[in-house]
Amino acid sequence: MRIAVCDDEDKELTHFTELIAEYQFIRGVSHECRFFHNITDFLCDMKAGEYDLIMLDAVMPGINGVQAAREIRELDTDVKIIFVSLSAESAVDSYSVGAYYYLLKPVDAGSLFPLLDRVENELCLQDEESLALKDRKGIARISFTGLEYVEVINKTVSFHMADGIIREMTAALSDIEGKLLARPEFLKTHRSYLVNLNYVQTVGVNCIVTKNGHNIPLSRQRRNHIHDAYRNFLNQEGIALCEPATNETEALENQKRSDGPWRILLVDDDPADRTFWSDILRRHGCMVHLAEHGESALSMAADEHYDCVLLDVMIPGEDGYAVCGKLRKLAHTPVIFLSCLTEPDRQMEGFAAGGIEYITKNTPAELFWVKVETRIKLAVSEQTQLCYGPLLIDLTGHRALIDGNELTLTPIEFDILLRISEHSEHVFTPEEIFGLVWGSEPWDGGQMVQVYMSRLRRKLEKAWNAHHFIETVWGQGYRFVPADR
Repeated sequence: MRIAVCDDEDKELTHFTELIAEYQFIRGVSHECRFFHNITDFLCDMKAGEYDLIMLDAVMPGINGVQAAREIRELDTDVKIIFVSLSAESAVDSYSVGAYYYLLKPVDAGSLFPLLDRVENELCLQDEESLALKDRKGIARISFTGLEYVEVINKTVSFHMADGIIREMTAALSDIEGKLLARPEFLKTHRSYLVNLNYVQTVGVNCIVTKNGHNIPLSRQRRNHIHDAYRNFLNQEGIALCEPATNETEALENQKRSDGPWRILLVDDDPADRTFWSDILRRHGCMVHLAEHGESALSMAADEHYDCVLLDVMIPGEDGYAVCGKLRKLAHTPVIFLSCLTEPDRQMEGFAAGGIEYITKNTPAELFWVKVETRIKLAVSEQTQLCYGPLLIDLTGHRALIDGNELTLTPIEFDILLRISEHSEHVFTPEEIFGLVWGSEPWDGGQMVQVYMSRLRRKLEKAWNAHHFIETVWGQGYRFVPADR
Protein backbone atom coordinates (compact mmCIF):
# COMPACT_ATOMS: atom_id res chain seq x y z
CA MET A 1 0.00 0.00 0.00
CA ARG A 2 1.25 3.50 -0.90
CA ILE A 3 0.42 6.10 1.75
CA ALA A 4 0.79 9.89 1.85
CA VAL A 5 0.32 11.93 5.05
CA CYS A 6 -0.07 15.71 4.95
CA ASP A 7 -0.12 17.73 8.19
CA ASP A 8 1.37 21.15 8.97
CA GLU A 9 2.43 20.18 12.51
CA ASP A 10 5.77 18.37 12.93
CA LYS A 11 4.65 16.52 16.05
CA GLU A 12 1.64 15.10 14.21
CA LEU A 13 3.78 13.89 11.31
CA THR A 14 6.16 12.27 13.79
CA HIS A 15 3.22 10.62 15.55
CA PHE A 16 1.87 9.22 12.25
CA THR A 17 5.33 7.97 11.31
CA GLU A 18 5.54 6.02 14.56
CA LEU A 19 1.99 4.66 14.27
CA ILE A 20 2.43 3.43 10.70
CA ALA A 21 5.80 1.85 11.57
CA GLU A 22 4.15 0.05 14.49
CA TYR A 23 1.33 -1.15 12.22
CA GLN A 24 3.78 -2.54 9.66
CA PHE A 25 5.76 -4.35 12.38
CA ILE A 26 2.67 -5.93 13.98
CA ARG A 27 1.06 -6.94 10.64
CA GLY A 28 4.33 -7.99 9.02
CA VAL A 29 3.80 -5.77 5.99
CA SER A 30 5.82 -3.08 4.24
CA HIS A 31 4.24 0.12 2.94
CA GLU A 32 5.65 2.96 0.88
CA CYS A 33 4.99 6.14 2.93
CA ARG A 34 5.64 9.83 2.24
CA PHE A 35 5.06 12.76 4.57
CA PHE A 36 4.36 16.41 3.67
CA HIS A 37 4.34 19.58 5.81
CA ASN A 38 2.07 21.62 3.51
CA ILE A 39 -0.54 20.94 0.87
CA THR A 40 1.11 23.06 -1.83
CA ASP A 41 4.19 20.82 -1.88
CA PHE A 42 1.97 17.77 -1.91
CA LEU A 43 -0.18 18.95 -4.85
CA CYS A 44 2.88 19.92 -6.89
CA ASP A 45 4.41 16.50 -6.26
CA MET A 46 1.32 14.31 -6.69
CA LYS A 47 0.68 12.22 -9.80
CA ALA A 48 -2.40 10.27 -10.79
CA GLY A 49 -2.52 6.81 -9.24
CA GLU A 50 0.58 7.40 -7.12
CA TYR A 51 -1.11 6.68 -3.78
CA ASP A 52 -3.65 4.20 -2.48
CA LEU A 53 -4.39 6.20 0.67
CA ILE A 54 -3.99 9.90 1.55
CA MET A 55 -4.32 11.06 5.17
CA LEU A 56 -5.09 14.76 5.14
CA ASP A 57 -5.27 17.34 7.94
CA ALA A 58 -8.66 19.02 7.61
CA VAL A 59 -7.43 22.41 8.85
CA MET A 60 -4.19 23.82 7.42
CA PRO A 61 -2.91 27.32 6.60
CA GLY A 62 -3.92 28.61 3.15
CA ILE A 63 -5.70 25.75 1.40
CA ASN A 64 -7.85 23.71 3.79
CA GLY A 65 -8.27 19.96 3.56
CA VAL A 66 -11.57 20.01 1.67
CA GLN A 67 -10.21 22.41 -0.97
CA ALA A 68 -7.13 20.23 -1.32
CA ALA A 69 -9.32 17.13 -1.71
CA ARG A 70 -11.17 18.76 -4.62
CA GLU A 71 -7.84 19.21 -6.43
CA ILE A 72 -6.78 15.66 -5.56
CA ARG A 73 -10.02 14.32 -7.03
CA GLU A 74 -9.27 16.03 -10.35
CA LEU A 75 -6.05 14.02 -10.56
CA ASP A 76 -7.26 10.77 -9.02
CA THR A 77 -10.89 9.77 -8.55
CA ASP A 78 -10.06 6.43 -6.93
CA VAL A 79 -7.57 7.22 -4.16
CA LYS A 80 -8.93 6.84 -0.62
CA ILE A 81 -8.83 10.03 1.47
CA ILE A 82 -8.97 9.99 5.27
CA PHE A 83 -9.41 13.39 6.94
CA VAL A 84 -7.83 14.01 10.35
CA SER A 85 -8.91 16.89 12.58
CA LEU A 86 -9.27 18.11 16.16
CA SER A 87 -13.01 18.68 15.67
CA ALA A 88 -15.85 17.23 13.62
CA GLU A 89 -16.93 20.60 12.19
CA SER A 90 -15.84 19.89 8.62
CA ALA A 91 -16.86 16.21 8.60
CA VAL A 92 -19.94 16.80 6.43
CA ASP A 93 -17.95 18.83 3.89
CA SER A 94 -15.30 16.12 3.76
CA TYR A 95 -17.75 13.53 2.46
CA SER A 96 -18.81 15.87 -0.35
CA VAL A 97 -15.36 15.23 -1.87
CA GLY A 98 -15.53 11.47 -1.45
CA ALA A 99 -13.79 11.07 1.90
CA TYR A 100 -13.21 7.46 2.95
CA TYR A 101 -13.28 8.28 6.67
CA TYR A 102 -12.95 11.12 9.19
CA LEU A 103 -10.64 10.61 12.18
CA LEU A 104 -10.53 12.82 15.26
CA LYS A 105 -7.20 13.69 16.86
CA PRO A 106 -5.43 12.38 18.82
CA VAL A 107 -5.21 9.37 16.53
CA ASP A 108 -4.13 6.12 18.16
CA ALA A 109 -3.59 2.51 17.16
CA GLY A 110 -7.14 1.57 18.17
CA SER A 111 -8.69 3.99 15.66
CA LEU A 112 -6.10 3.84 12.87
CA PHE A 113 -5.15 0.17 12.59
CA PRO A 114 -8.67 -1.18 11.80
CA LEU A 115 -8.96 1.45 9.07
CA LEU A 116 -5.64 0.40 7.54
CA ASP A 117 -6.74 -3.24 7.69
CA ARG A 118 -9.96 -2.36 5.85
CA VAL A 119 -8.09 -0.44 3.15
CA GLU A 120 -5.64 -3.36 2.75
CA ASN A 121 -8.51 -5.82 2.24
CA GLU A 122 -10.25 -3.59 -0.29
CA LEU A 123 -7.03 -3.14 -2.25
CA CYS A 124 -6.56 -6.91 -2.36
CA LEU A 125 -10.03 -7.26 -3.85
CA GLN A 126 -9.21 -4.51 -6.38
CA ASP A 127 -6.06 -6.40 -7.39
CA GLU A 128 -8.17 -9.45 -8.16
CA GLU A 129 -10.58 -7.42 -10.32
CA SER A 130 -8.15 -5.05 -12.03
CA LEU A 131 -4.75 -4.69 -13.61
CA ALA A 132 -2.22 -2.18 -12.24
CA LEU A 133 -0.77 -0.14 -15.09
CA LYS A 134 2.05 2.40 -15.06
CA ASP A 135 1.46 4.84 -17.92
CA ARG A 136 2.71 8.31 -18.86
CA LYS A 137 0.41 9.97 -16.33
CA GLY A 138 1.28 7.78 -13.38
CA ILE A 139 -0.06 4.50 -12.03
CA ALA A 140 -3.58 3.59 -13.08
CA ARG A 141 -5.80 0.64 -12.25
CA ILE A 142 -7.49 -0.98 -15.25
CA SER A 143 -10.82 -2.57 -14.38
CA PHE A 144 -11.33 -5.90 -16.12
CA THR A 145 -15.07 -5.27 -16.42
CA GLY A 146 -14.51 -1.88 -18.12
CA LEU A 147 -11.79 -3.04 -20.52
CA GLU A 148 -13.10 -3.46 -24.07
CA TYR A 149 -9.97 -4.56 -25.93
CA VAL A 150 -6.17 -4.39 -25.90
CA GLU A 151 -4.06 -3.40 -28.89
CA VAL A 152 -0.30 -3.42 -29.46
CA ILE A 153 1.38 -1.15 -32.01
CA ASN A 154 5.14 -0.58 -32.13
CA LYS A 155 5.77 -1.84 -28.56
CA THR A 156 3.00 0.35 -27.15
CA VAL A 157 0.18 -1.51 -25.42
CA SER A 158 -3.10 0.43 -25.57
CA PHE A 159 -5.93 -0.45 -23.18
CA HIS A 160 -9.21 0.67 -24.78
CA MET A 161 -11.84 1.17 -22.10
CA ALA A 162 -15.56 0.93 -22.83
CA ASP A 163 -16.03 4.57 -21.78
CA GLY A 164 -13.65 5.75 -24.53
CA ILE A 165 -10.57 6.32 -22.35
CA ILE A 166 -7.31 4.84 -23.69
CA ARG A 167 -4.42 3.95 -21.37
CA GLU A 168 -0.98 3.27 -22.81
CA MET A 169 2.22 1.63 -21.62
CA THR A 170 5.47 0.68 -23.32
CA ALA A 171 5.66 -3.10 -23.24
CA ALA A 172 5.01 -6.27 -25.20
CA LEU A 173 1.59 -7.93 -25.20
CA SER A 174 3.17 -10.99 -23.61
CA ASP A 175 3.93 -8.92 -20.50
CA ILE A 176 0.24 -8.60 -19.60
CA GLU A 177 -1.66 -11.22 -21.59
CA GLY A 178 -1.18 -13.97 -19.01
CA LYS A 179 -3.31 -12.23 -16.39
CA LEU A 180 -5.99 -11.36 -18.94
CA LEU A 181 -6.19 -14.77 -20.60
CA ALA A 182 -6.55 -16.37 -17.17
CA ARG A 183 -10.03 -14.83 -17.15
CA PRO A 184 -12.73 -16.55 -19.27
CA GLU A 185 -14.04 -13.34 -20.86
CA PHE A 186 -10.76 -12.45 -22.63
CA LEU A 187 -9.56 -13.98 -25.88
CA LYS A 188 -6.58 -13.34 -28.12
CA THR A 189 -7.93 -12.69 -31.63
CA HIS A 190 -4.67 -11.73 -33.30
CA ARG A 191 -1.01 -11.56 -32.34
CA SER A 192 -1.56 -7.87 -31.49
CA TYR A 193 -5.08 -7.93 -30.02
CA LEU A 194 -7.04 -9.19 -27.01
CA VAL A 195 -10.79 -8.62 -26.70
CA ASN A 196 -13.33 -8.80 -23.87
CA LEU A 197 -16.19 -11.03 -25.04
CA ASN A 198 -18.67 -9.04 -22.97
CA TYR A 199 -18.27 -6.21 -25.50
CA VAL A 200 -18.42 -8.28 -28.70
CA GLN A 201 -21.35 -7.52 -31.00
CA THR A 202 -20.46 -9.63 -34.05
CA VAL A 203 -17.82 -12.21 -34.95
CA GLY A 204 -17.24 -12.10 -38.69
CA VAL A 205 -14.89 -13.87 -41.07
CA ASN A 206 -11.96 -11.48 -40.78
CA CYS A 207 -12.85 -9.27 -37.85
CA ILE A 208 -14.75 -8.83 -34.62
CA VAL A 209 -16.98 -5.77 -34.21
CA THR A 210 -17.53 -4.57 -30.66
CA LYS A 211 -20.70 -3.01 -29.26
CA ASN A 212 -18.93 0.37 -29.42
CA GLY A 213 -18.26 -0.11 -33.14
CA HIS A 214 -14.54 -0.94 -33.00
CA ASN A 215 -13.16 -3.28 -35.62
CA ILE A 216 -10.82 -5.93 -34.11
CA PRO A 217 -8.74 -8.02 -36.56
CA LEU A 218 -9.31 -11.78 -36.45
CA SER A 219 -6.43 -13.93 -37.67
CA ARG A 220 -7.13 -16.88 -39.93
CA GLN A 221 -5.34 -19.29 -37.58
CA ARG A 222 -7.55 -18.29 -34.62
CA ARG A 223 -10.85 -17.94 -36.53
CA ASN A 224 -12.39 -21.34 -35.70
CA HIS A 225 -11.26 -21.20 -32.08
CA ILE A 226 -12.72 -17.70 -31.60
CA HIS A 227 -16.06 -18.67 -33.19
CA ASP A 228 -16.33 -21.71 -30.88
CA ALA A 229 -15.24 -19.74 -27.81
CA TYR A 230 -17.74 -16.97 -28.52
CA ARG A 231 -20.59 -19.46 -28.97
CA ASN A 232 -19.71 -21.14 -25.67
CA PHE A 233 -19.49 -17.78 -23.94
CA LEU A 234 -22.93 -16.73 -25.19
CA ASN A 235 -24.44 -20.06 -24.17
CA GLN A 236 -22.99 -19.71 -20.66
CA GLU A 237 -24.33 -16.16 -20.41
CA GLY A 238 -27.75 -17.22 -21.65
CA ILE A 239 -27.67 -14.87 -24.66
CA ALA A 240 -29.34 -15.75 -27.94
CA LEU A 241 -26.77 -16.45 -30.61
CA CYS A 242 -27.09 -14.56 -33.90
CA GLU A 243 -25.51 -15.62 -37.14
CA PRO A 244 -22.20 -13.83 -37.72
CA ALA A 245 -21.93 -11.16 -40.37
CA THR A 246 -20.80 -12.50 -43.71
CA ASN A 247 -18.03 -9.99 -44.17
CA GLU A 248 -16.24 -7.11 -42.50
CA THR A 249 -18.08 -4.37 -44.38
CA GLU A 250 -21.53 -5.70 -43.50
CA ALA A 251 -20.58 -6.01 -39.83
CA LEU A 252 -19.28 -2.47 -39.68
CA GLU A 253 -22.22 -0.97 -41.53
CA ASN A 254 -24.60 -2.47 -38.96
CA GLN A 255 -23.01 -0.28 -36.27
CA LYS A 256 -24.73 3.10 -36.02
CA ARG A 257 -22.40 5.53 -34.29
CA SER A 258 -22.12 9.28 -34.63
CA ASP A 259 -18.33 9.13 -34.29
CA GLY A 260 -17.50 6.07 -36.34
CA PRO A 261 -16.62 3.74 -37.82
CA TRP A 262 -15.58 6.49 -40.22
CA ARG A 263 -15.59 5.96 -43.99
CA ILE A 264 -12.31 7.17 -45.47
CA LEU A 265 -11.28 7.39 -49.11
CA LEU A 266 -7.52 6.93 -49.55
CA VAL A 267 -6.16 8.20 -52.89
CA ASP A 268 -2.60 7.07 -53.69
CA ASP A 269 -1.05 5.43 -56.74
CA ASP A 270 1.65 3.59 -54.75
CA PRO A 271 0.40 0.08 -53.73
CA ALA A 272 2.84 -0.15 -50.81
CA ASP A 273 1.73 3.22 -49.41
CA ARG A 274 -1.94 2.33 -49.85
CA THR A 275 -1.43 -0.88 -47.88
CA PHE A 276 0.61 0.77 -45.12
CA TRP A 277 -1.75 3.69 -44.40
CA SER A 278 -4.99 1.74 -44.89
CA ASP A 279 -3.81 -0.92 -42.40
CA ILE A 280 -3.34 1.79 -39.75
CA LEU A 281 -6.79 3.22 -40.41
CA ARG A 282 -8.47 -0.19 -40.31
CA ARG A 283 -6.75 -1.06 -37.04
CA HIS A 284 -8.50 1.97 -35.58
CA GLY A 285 -11.91 0.83 -36.83
CA CYS A 286 -12.18 2.85 -40.05
CA MET A 287 -13.75 1.59 -43.29
CA VAL A 288 -11.23 2.39 -46.01
CA HIS A 289 -11.95 2.63 -49.75
CA LEU A 290 -9.03 2.95 -52.18
CA ALA A 291 -8.46 4.96 -55.36
CA GLU A 292 -5.33 5.25 -57.52
CA HIS A 293 -5.98 8.61 -59.22
CA GLY A 294 -8.18 11.68 -59.11
CA GLU A 295 -10.70 10.56 -61.69
CA SER A 296 -11.72 7.44 -59.77
CA ALA A 297 -11.68 9.39 -56.49
CA LEU A 298 -14.14 11.93 -57.86
CA SER A 299 -16.37 9.18 -59.21
CA MET A 300 -16.41 7.36 -55.84
CA ALA A 301 -17.04 10.58 -53.88
CA ALA A 302 -20.01 11.35 -56.14
CA ASP A 303 -21.61 7.96 -55.40
CA GLU A 304 -20.84 7.55 -51.67
CA HIS A 305 -20.43 9.66 -48.54
CA TYR A 306 -16.98 9.79 -46.95
CA ASP A 307 -16.05 11.34 -43.61
CA CYS A 308 -12.62 12.20 -44.97
CA VAL A 309 -10.45 11.91 -48.09
CA LEU A 310 -6.72 11.23 -47.63
CA LEU A 311 -5.15 12.54 -50.83
CA ASP A 312 -1.62 12.14 -52.21
CA VAL A 313 -0.27 15.11 -54.18
CA MET A 314 1.70 13.25 -56.87
CA ILE A 315 -0.93 11.06 -58.51
CA PRO A 316 -1.56 10.22 -62.22
CA GLY A 317 -3.53 12.79 -64.21
CA GLU A 318 -4.49 15.90 -62.29
CA ASP A 319 -2.39 16.43 -59.17
CA GLY A 320 -3.82 16.33 -55.67
CA TYR A 321 -4.22 20.10 -55.41
CA ALA A 322 -6.53 20.22 -58.43
CA VAL A 323 -8.46 17.14 -57.29
CA CYS A 324 -8.92 18.66 -53.83
CA GLY A 325 -10.72 21.69 -55.24
CA LYS A 326 -13.12 19.49 -57.21
CA LEU A 327 -13.77 17.23 -54.24
CA ARG A 328 -14.63 20.19 -52.03
CA LYS A 329 -17.14 21.48 -54.59
CA LEU A 330 -18.58 18.04 -55.22
CA ALA A 331 -19.30 16.82 -51.67
CA HIS A 332 -17.83 19.28 -49.15
CA THR A 333 -15.82 16.34 -47.84
CA PRO A 334 -12.85 17.29 -45.63
CA VAL A 335 -9.57 16.60 -47.43
CA ILE A 336 -6.28 15.75 -45.71
CA PHE A 337 -3.17 15.74 -47.87
CA LEU A 338 -0.85 12.75 -47.33
CA SER A 339 2.35 13.31 -49.26
CA CYS A 340 6.09 12.67 -49.37
CA LEU A 341 6.56 16.34 -50.33
CA THR A 342 7.71 18.02 -47.10
CA GLU A 343 8.64 21.52 -48.29
CA PRO A 344 6.71 24.32 -46.52
CA ASP A 345 5.68 25.83 -49.89
CA ARG A 346 4.03 22.58 -50.96
CA GLN A 347 2.22 22.30 -47.63
CA MET A 348 0.97 25.88 -47.93
CA GLU A 349 -0.25 25.07 -51.43
CA GLY A 350 -2.25 22.18 -49.96
CA PHE A 351 -4.00 24.43 -47.45
CA ALA A 352 -4.66 27.00 -50.19
CA ALA A 353 -6.33 24.27 -52.27
CA GLY A 354 -8.78 23.59 -49.44
CA GLY A 355 -7.10 20.86 -47.41
CA ILE A 356 -7.78 20.91 -43.66
CA GLU A 357 -4.46 19.19 -42.82
CA TYR A 358 -1.18 18.25 -44.52
CA ILE A 359 0.52 15.09 -43.23
CA THR A 360 3.92 14.09 -44.54
CA LYS A 361 4.61 10.41 -45.16
CA ASN A 362 7.52 10.39 -42.72
CA THR A 363 5.03 10.98 -39.88
CA PRO A 364 4.97 8.16 -37.26
CA ALA A 365 1.93 5.90 -37.48
CA GLU A 366 0.34 6.93 -34.18
CA LEU A 367 0.85 10.65 -34.81
CA PHE A 368 -0.69 10.16 -38.27
CA TRP A 369 -3.75 8.56 -36.67
CA VAL A 370 -4.09 11.27 -34.01
CA LYS A 371 -4.05 13.97 -36.68
CA VAL A 372 -6.62 12.18 -38.85
CA GLU A 373 -8.90 11.42 -35.89
CA THR A 374 -8.72 14.99 -34.57
CA ARG A 375 -9.43 16.57 -37.94
CA ILE A 376 -12.39 14.29 -38.68
CA LYS A 377 -13.93 14.95 -35.26
CA LEU A 378 -13.54 18.68 -35.72
CA ALA A 379 -15.01 18.56 -39.22
CA VAL A 380 -17.91 16.26 -38.34
CA SER A 381 -19.05 18.13 -35.25
CA GLU A 382 -17.99 21.64 -36.44
CA GLN A 383 -16.32 22.31 -33.12
CA THR A 384 -15.20 25.81 -32.24
CA GLN A 385 -11.46 26.10 -31.79
CA LEU A 386 -8.71 28.57 -31.05
CA CYS A 387 -5.38 28.07 -32.79
CA TYR A 388 -2.04 29.58 -31.76
CA GLY A 389 0.56 28.01 -34.04
CA PRO A 390 1.02 24.41 -32.86
CA LEU A 391 -1.39 24.91 -29.95
CA LEU A 392 -5.05 24.18 -30.67
CA ILE A 393 -7.71 24.78 -28.01
CA ASP A 394 -10.90 22.84 -28.68
CA LEU A 395 -13.69 24.67 -26.87
CA THR A 396 -16.40 22.07 -27.44
CA GLY A 397 -14.25 19.07 -26.58
CA HIS A 398 -12.74 20.94 -23.63
CA ARG A 399 -9.20 19.93 -24.52
CA ALA A 400 -5.93 21.32 -25.85
CA LEU A 401 -3.57 19.81 -28.42
CA ILE A 402 -0.01 20.65 -29.43
CA ASP A 403 0.99 19.50 -32.91
CA GLY A 404 -1.93 17.08 -32.87
CA ASN A 405 -1.03 15.52 -29.52
CA GLU A 406 -3.52 16.02 -26.72
CA LEU A 407 -2.27 17.60 -23.48
CA THR A 408 -3.31 15.93 -20.26
CA LEU A 409 -4.97 18.87 -18.54
CA THR A 410 -7.30 18.92 -15.54
CA PRO A 411 -10.53 20.93 -16.00
CA ILE A 412 -9.07 23.81 -13.98
CA GLU A 413 -5.83 23.83 -16.00
CA PHE A 414 -7.83 23.92 -19.23
CA ASP A 415 -10.02 26.72 -17.86
CA ILE A 416 -6.98 28.82 -16.95
CA LEU A 417 -5.37 28.26 -20.37
CA LEU A 418 -8.59 29.17 -22.19
CA ARG A 419 -9.23 32.30 -20.14
CA ILE A 420 -5.77 33.81 -20.49
CA SER A 421 -5.36 32.81 -24.17
CA GLU A 422 -8.47 34.80 -25.11
CA HIS A 423 -6.69 37.99 -23.94
CA SER A 424 -3.09 37.48 -24.96
CA GLU A 425 -2.02 41.09 -24.42
CA HIS A 426 -3.37 41.28 -20.89
CA VAL A 427 -1.21 40.60 -17.83
CA PHE A 428 -3.39 38.65 -15.38
CA THR A 429 -2.68 39.10 -11.69
CA PRO A 430 -2.95 35.94 -9.54
CA GLU A 431 -6.08 37.40 -7.92
CA GLU A 432 -7.72 37.95 -11.34
CA ILE A 433 -7.05 34.36 -12.36
CA PHE A 434 -8.38 33.12 -9.02
CA GLY A 435 -11.58 35.10 -9.54
CA LEU A 436 -12.05 33.84 -13.10
CA VAL A 437 -11.63 30.17 -12.13
CA TRP A 438 -12.76 29.82 -8.51
CA GLY A 439 -15.35 32.60 -8.51
CA SER A 440 -16.56 33.66 -5.09
CA GLU A 441 -14.40 31.29 -3.01
CA PRO A 442 -12.25 33.07 -0.37
CA TRP A 443 -8.95 34.41 -1.75
CA ASP A 444 -6.13 32.18 -0.50
CA GLY A 445 -3.24 34.55 -1.17
CA GLY A 446 -2.35 33.06 -4.52
CA GLN A 447 -1.23 29.56 -3.54
CA MET A 448 -3.75 27.75 -5.74
CA VAL A 449 -2.94 29.91 -8.75
CA GLN A 450 0.78 29.34 -8.21
CA VAL A 451 0.30 25.56 -8.06
CA TYR A 452 -1.83 25.40 -11.20
CA MET A 453 0.20 27.87 -13.25
CA SER A 454 3.39 25.98 -12.43
CA ARG A 455 1.80 22.68 -13.40
CA LEU A 456 0.27 24.09 -16.61
CA ARG A 457 3.54 25.71 -17.72
CA ARG A 458 5.46 22.48 -17.19
CA LYS A 459 2.99 20.55 -19.36
CA LEU A 460 3.11 23.14 -22.16
CA GLU A 461 6.90 23.36 -22.11
CA LYS A 462 7.29 19.59 -22.08
CA ALA A 463 5.01 19.28 -25.12
CA TRP A 464 6.58 22.18 -27.06
CA ASN A 465 9.89 23.41 -25.63
CA ALA A 466 10.57 25.72 -28.59
CA HIS A 467 8.18 28.33 -27.24
CA HIS A 468 6.90 29.46 -23.82
CA PHE A 469 3.18 30.03 -24.15
CA ILE A 470 2.90 31.48 -20.64
CA GLU A 471 5.39 34.02 -19.36
CA THR A 472 5.74 35.50 -15.90
CA VAL A 473 5.70 39.29 -15.67
CA TRP A 474 7.58 39.83 -12.44
CA GLY A 475 5.69 41.77 -9.82
CA GLN A 476 2.48 41.69 -11.87
CA GLY A 477 1.33 38.22 -12.92
CA TYR A 478 1.07 36.05 -16.04
CA ARG A 479 0.60 36.65 -19.75
CA PHE A 480 -0.27 34.29 -22.60
CA VAL A 481 2.13 34.54 -25.56
CA PRO A 482 0.90 33.11 -28.91
CA ALA A 483 3.46 31.04 -30.79
CA ASP A 484 3.47 33.30 -33.85
CA ARG A 485 4.59 36.26 -31.76
